[in-house]
Amino acid sequence: MQIIQQLAFIVLACVSVYFFSKKAGELRRNILLGKDENLNDNKNLRWKNVVLLALGQKKMFKNPLVAVMHLIIYAGFIIINAEVLEIMLDGLFGTHRLFAPMLGSLYSFLINFFEVLAVGVTLVCVVFLCRRNIIKLKRFVSKDLNGWPRSDANYILVTEIVLMSLFLAMNACDGLLQARGYGHYAEHATGPFFCSSLLQPIFSSFSDATLVGIERTCWWLHIAGIFAFLNYLPYSKHLHIVLAFPNAYYGKLLPQGQMHNMQSVQNEVLYAMQPELAPVGVEPPAHFGAKDVFELSWKSLMDAYSCTECGRCSTECPANITGKLLSPRAIMMKTRDRLEDVGKNINANKSFVADGKTLLHDYISVEELRACTTCNACVEACPVSISPLDIILELRRSLIMEESNAPQEWNGTFSNIENNFAPWKFSPDERDKWAEEMI
Repeated sequence: MQIIQQLAFIVLACVSVYFFSKKAGELRRNILLGKDENLNDNKNLRWKNVVLLALGQKKMFKNPLVAVMHLIIYAGFIIINAEVLEIMLDGLFGTHRLFAPMLGSLYSFLINFFEVLAVGVTLVCVVFLCRRNIIKLKRFVSKDLNGWPRSDANYILVTEIVLMSLFLAMNACDGLLQARGYGHYAEHATGPFFCSSLLQPIFSSFSDATLVGIERTCWWLHIAGIFAFLNYLPYSKHLHIVLAFPNAYYGKLLPQGQMHNMQSVQNEVLYAMQPELAPVGVEPPAHFGAKDVFELSWKSLMDAYSCTECGRCSTECPANITGKLLSPRAIMMKTRDRLEDVGKNINANKSFVADGKTLLHDYISVEELRACTTCNACVEACPVSISPLDIILELRRSLIMEESNAPQEWNGTFSNIENNFAPWKFSPDERDKWAEEMI
């Protein structure tokens, strides 16, 4: 029986890791479809951002209550994995509570701590489910989340509750079997654990065989749930659990609000003023701005996969607040949708075959882009260093510089800047005439 358990565990682990690795490879390939961007400067500050933003969740603490609840789930996810490691090794080697004899009395302390976290995670998940489905906070009922995104968040919260319940039920049955001196459960007696012992009255009337069956069922469901979650992760908004760390590291270090100018455009102005500096035989840029995901930077594409869909960006967006069509969260989700469609195209054809669609127009509309005030509020609000503004600016550049698609008021401003070096329709020589009337 033990050999069968070990073989079943190994097969399940290998299949799960294979499919996860395959999807992870596709995600990496999709992200690298973007243009190269060098973000390796100032490594000390970048590692500081990883610690403060990804690990410490610094931005979340603008709302302390929500931050603490999120931290409980986050800590539970990270720390309880130590117990998951033991469960995995027990499955691989056919042992029972492998770490108990190594850690002695410390083992009971750790499991008790894990159980308190498990209870905390369960309670917080219930609160978050209520916020989404009963209280219905505005940012969670937005049309951005219609369909799969809304269900995705609920599935994950319910899964967390189930996994924590399985963990506590497994320990409760284990404790009863230890107390009864049953088989190998009594070999490494750890004593009852505080939280799971509160559940023991539910199971105390069951026979030893039934308790073993429940304990093993909880063990297997916990294992299967973890492997299922591993393979669900790349399809879920919870991919940010993994990508938040590289995203924080590669986040831009420019002062907030500073825009990246196109060097080719700057050079064109320079060469117009000083033709003698113009190089010979230099090819013009293939694109101005971005029309599809291939012309965005790889960091913007990683941003799309890192989006938590929390909606804090859209909540802070003045255009969104005033009823405009723009939602920074939707910009990230639509970019990810387009990237996923491109990935499926590559999977089917071995290389990308033009499908007649582009990110601009087919996924993100002109109206959304024009509503942006470039105030940077969305970037400031994002807890995982995502910049919807970078995508908006690149798409808008394509609209204006490649399609000449801009409102008439904008075109007038552009012409004035080009001809008069200011937004107003006055010659530079006459710009100070208004002051003469004040004399």
